[in-house]
Formats: sequence, C-alpha cells, structure tokens
Amino acid sequence: MRVARIGIIGCGGMADAHLGGLVKMSDVELVGFCDVVEAKAEEKAARHRAPHFTDPRRMLAEVPCDAVYILLPPFAHGPAEHAAIEAGVPFFVEKPVGNRLEVCREVAAAVEARGLMTAVGYMNRYRRGVRRAHEVFAEDTPVLAFGGWLGGTPRGAGGSGIGSWWVDRSKSGGQFVEQVSHTVDLVRFLCGDAEEVYMHRVPPRTFNRDVASIYSIDDAATLSIRLRRGGVANIWSSCATGAGGNVTLTVYGGRHTAFFSGWEHSLRLLTQGQPEENIPGEGEIFAVEDRTFIDAVMARDPSRIGTPYADGLRTLELILAAEEAARTGRPVAL
Repeated sequence: MRVARIGIIGCGGMADAHLGGLVKMSDVELVGFCDVVEAKAEEKAARHRAPHFTDPRRMLAEVPCDAVYILLPPFAHGPAEHAAIEAGVPFFVEKPVGNRLEVCREVAAAVEARGLMTAVGYMNRYRRGVRRAHEVFAEDTPVLAFGGWLGGTPRGAGGSGIGSWWVDRSKSGGQFVEQVSHTVDLVRFLCGDAEEVYMHRVPPRTFNRDVASIYSIDDAATLSIRLRRGGVANIWSSCATGAGGNVTLTVYGGRHTAFFSGWEHSLRLLTQGQPEENIPGEGEIFAVEDRTFIDAVMARDPSRIGTPYADGLRTLELILAAEEAARTGRPVAL
C-alpha cells in the first residue's frame, strides 16, 4: 500500500476539521505543517511528529508531498496556491477560493497551464442525498429553488468584542462569500449556472448594533438568480437572527421536489407517483471529501473530484457579481 504524503498550509480551525479524518487513514502520512503564525504550525507539527514552517515554498522545497491542503481565510489566498503550482503538487483548497477575483483567476490560469489536479472544499457535493438530487434534476429541469443560512450575531470570546476576520468584510468578503457560498454552489450543482443575478442587502449594524468596530458584514441579504436552464432561485443570509436559524435548500422541478435541511443537508425527496425518499446527511462529510481527494490524487484520476478549482471559481464569480449588483443597484449578467 502506497502512503500519501500530505502537507497542511493553514493551521486554524479548518485544519482541525480535516485532520480529524486524515489521522484515521492508514495510507496517509502528515509530513509538514505551515502557518504564518509559527506557534500554530509548531503546535500541530508537534502533535503529529512532523516539521513546521512559516513559508509554503520552503515546506514544499524541503518536504516531499503528494498533495497539500490549503486551509486559509479568504483574504490570504494566492501565495500558497502558486507555491503548490510551481512545485507541481496537487492541492485541496477550502472554500471560498478567495475574495479577490484577479488573484483567483491568476491561480486558475496557472492550474490549467500546469494541468494540476485540484479540489475545492464544497463538501456537500459528496453527500449521498445531494448526488441523488443531482441525478433527478439532470432530467427534471428545476423551476424554483430557495434557501440559505440564518443565524445569530457571530461573537468571539470577548462577548460583543468580535475578534474574528469573519466579520471584517475586507478579509472574509462577507457572509455570502465565506459561508452561504455552500448554498450558492449547491444551486449551481443542482440547477445549473446563472444567467443574471441581483442582491438586496441589509447594511451592517442595522440590527446587530452591539458589536466591535471591525464588524462590517451585512446583517442580512437576499440573492436572486435567473438560471440558464430557465428557472429562478432565491438565496438568503443573515447573522442577525436568533431562534430558529438553520441551513436549508428547497428545489422544485416539474415532477420532483427536494427538501434539504440542516448543516448535514438531510434530504426529503418527493416524486410524483412514487414513495417518498429520505436520505440522512453524513455527519463526517469532511472525511468523505478527504478520502475522495486522496484516492483521486493517488490514482491520478481527476474525474473523482467533486469541485475542481475552475468550478469553485465560478461559484465565487457568481457571488461577487451579485455583490456588484448590490453596489450599483443594477442586475449583473454572467
């Protein structure tokens, strides 16, 4: 059995989410950890008995890797991806692929020129229920889709003193870019690409008033999409709502209706003249996603990847087009 040598770039919370599954894989060896905050890299490296680095290029030069995981916040993308491309190392990058189109398009062009295998962390594409709905709506064109993410005010350890990059629009890109992109990506996967988008926004501090000065993301927003296949979709977000917050997506076709509920995206599928189908969402979906990526890399089979980099970039392009529509007050064509 050949062992996959994996490097980790970015040693924050998402690293923990992926390491939970990677450490259980007998054919995976964690060979290096990298973070600009050396203490974070050192802590992870010590735990897994591997060297640590603060520079991705140095790690890739000194440690042989079969693949790397790039687990960074949106504003930090670019240098790590180019380091992997220059080294010819396949990479998995957490969503979103960034928050600056010019940076991400440069990465996409370099990936294509190198012919490098990549994957983006839209893990819901690997769920059994999502795959089942994808089969259904490939034949039954979606007419209408709606859903989104609703939750309360994000707060750090200091109560109202939020200390996270997540609530700083210049770093995260906002809730749609960083979080609700999961739902946008699912709409693309199940319903097809967008033809035109528009967004309405509730500005920061309209409802979330007791927050720190760095808070600059929208309190709520709705995204309207006209789909190329003829249907329409509406997606919402809020970090100013309390009780009853949830993650949902409903897709209506001519003969089928798919109801997804919860972070795990459990599916209730209705089909005219057929029994109802219920497919529970997977709790350890990161492990499923990671197993697929590792197997694809070792088999050199990119067809196994749910979302290659170019596809993840198209999800970002849709969201940033909607952000442009909100700024200008005009729909934006894609």
